[in-house]
Amino acid sequence: MSFMRQKLERNDDSVLPKHGQPTNKKPTDAKGTGPAKMLPQRTWFWFLLALLANYVIMQYFFPPADAPITVPYTLLKEEVKKGNVQALFSQGQTLTGRFKLPITYPRVEEPSTTSGSASSTAKEPGASSPPLSKTASTFTTTLPSFLDPGLEAFLIENGVEISAKPIDEGGGFWSMLLFGFGPALLIIGFYIVMFRRAAQQGGGFGGGLMGIGKSRARRYDQEKDTKVTFDDVAGIDESENELVEIVDFLKDPQKYTRLGGAAPKGVLLIGAPGTGKTLLAKAVAGEAGVPFFSMSAAEFVEMIVGVGAARVRDLFKQARENAPAIVFIDELDAIGRARGQMALGGSSEQEQTLNQILTEMDGFSSREGIIVLAATNQPDVLDKALLRPGRFDRRVVVNLPDKNGREAILKVHTRNVPLAHEARLEEFAAMTPGFSGADLKNLVNEAALLAARREQNEVRHQDFMDALEKIVLGPQRPLLLSHADKERIAYHEGGHAILGLVVPGADPVNRVTIVPRGQALGVTYQRPDSDRYHYPEGYLRARIVGMLGGRAAEEIVYGTKTTGAESDIEQATALAHRMVTRWGMSERLGMVQLAPRENPYLMSPNGYTGAKPFSEKTAETIDTEVRAIIGESHTEAKRLLSAHRKQLDALVNALLTRETLNEQEILEATGLPRAPALETGLLSVPHVGGQLSPLNGA
Repeated sequence: MSFMRQKLERNDDSVLPKHGQPTNKKPTDAKGTGPAKMLPQRTWFWFLLALLANYVIMQYFFPPADAPITVPYTLLKEEVKKGNVQALFSQGQTLTGRFKLPITYPRVEEPSTTSGSASSTAKEPGASSPPLSKTASTFTTTLPSFLDPGLEAFLIENGVEISAKPIDEGGGFWSMLLFGFGPALLIIGFYIVMFRRAAQQGGGFGGGLMGIGKSRARRYDQEKDTKVTFDDVAGIDESENELVEIVDFLKDPQKYTRLGGAAPKGVLLIGAPGTGKTLLAKAVAGEAGVPFFSMSAAEFVEMIVGVGAARVRDLFKQARENAPAIVFIDELDAIGRARGQMALGGSSEQEQTLNQILTEMDGFSSREGIIVLAATNQPDVLDKALLRPGRFDRRVVVNLPDKNGREAILKVHTRNVPLAHEARLEEFAAMTPGFSGADLKNLVNEAALLAARREQNEVRHQDFMDALEKIVLGPQRPLLLSHADKERIAYHEGGHAILGLVVPGADPVNRVTIVPRGQALGVTYQRPDSDRYHYPEGYLRARIVGMLGGRAAEEIVYGTKTTGAESDIEQATALAHRMVTRWGMSERLGMVQLAPRENPYLMSPNGYTGAKPFSEKTAETIDTEVRAIIGESHTEAKRLLSAHRKQLDALVNALLTRETLNEQEILEATGLPRAPALETGLLSVPHVGGQLSPLNGA
């Protein structure tokens, strides 16, 4: 299965006291941005009130276990005779003990059935109510003033245990503390922990609910955080030069204001993911030496309407308090989309947040020393009010680096990487067209990891080559393939490679392998000698010829078709469709745009959005033209491979023996030289299995 890769770029993507200054300042919070927040006095009042209420509730619903009751001495002797007293403890005139079976005292008398009894039990006027009855197993009583000499013998005779140790009446103080105050202490402890956490996050009393409108922007400390300067930014010199004036203004604003000039309020960084927009913003702050507040646009919006606007106000308030300062908003398109185009529900909050940003940027003067930097890869969806003068006055496009830029970026990322003598960065820069700064950083990291895994002391050339194959072609897959399957894959990939050698103007075939990688069973990798920025029609048509080389080789050798050409057909059809609908390369349709332009910064896949801007008859013509291009390219691929059948067989034999061949081994196996230069008017050049990103943005 051949390889045609469409490149998707990825994002690379409290001040300490000075020497000699007194340190007796107010304590600061965890962020170091202000005085530490203490619990309000009224909070302690609620703490004590909750503690008291908890004790009352616990005493009512959970009274102390087995509270003793006071009984008369005669009742004690009666219970002893019944054998219901288990133990007794004497301390002076007071006796405490435990019943075997709980008793109720005062006992409730049953009402008499006689009239005399009824009259005698009638409540007299002014008489007090009898006390409430209690049931318990423990009791206490008082000895009478006269001595009872036979009490000890009487108790022993009835099997009562006489103990010198007091009767256990429950858990005492610690039991009361545990069951009475324990839950309240846990609640208070939980409350204090949540309060401190909310205070550290800037939420204040009440936690996240009362602090939901606080800005979540992170302030980069030039002393604590790693300082980034323009020395750490490479490959985007033209974008860097646009921001030098911003740095100069923040360092010396009087230089510009004395002549009536004013620095731009906002600078919008536009570029593909991974090109270094965020890194460039940090470098501006590092060079200027001013506070840098960074926040993603998605962090402004919450479910509650109005939160985003509150956070915007708080963010600009912090910036004014620390002016001169830089405010950086990443992924501005998350809240900066054109108003009135979103569905109900999220539009209200998004529009309120956007309106607040517009108001804040109008509200401060450039003399305050506040610069707003923002980054986006979708500038076409932003609201026009953001882009007018007085808001984001300057727009800086951060492009993908060229060959020299990629080499400079590799030098930055290999400062702390021990390189072997044969590892030449200029060669790797030439092999990585279309790579962003993030991709190159990932390449260096993968090469260093491979070298460490191989227990080397240096990163060698082969480590970079293997890392590049892993990134571009995908990791190897340990599949057990039969000899017949390997041979079919070898002919498929050999068809791509032969066309890359015999078609004039083809990019060099860098590597061919039949080792399964990623989702492919085999890969043919071609890379251009230099970056391309425009493509003639002949180059595009010949590229389709190269894409169909695998299917053509299978048909010539086996006379059948397989599913291995699925990716080739998909990419060839997409390229032919763009030629017809976007680039006016069809004689029948002419120079008419029939498909919307893709986002050059996101490199979105091709396709129609919304209603078709043409009739059904035009759609039929488009399909006919696309089929014609594919059919002509397929016929040309079969003709060229039939003419070079011997070289194809020789290359397949070499692949079955070694599985992977580099450029020199391919030339030796086939006996063919590199492809000749492209001639004017040529309608066929080879399939390129490397970087396709320039085509998407062409």
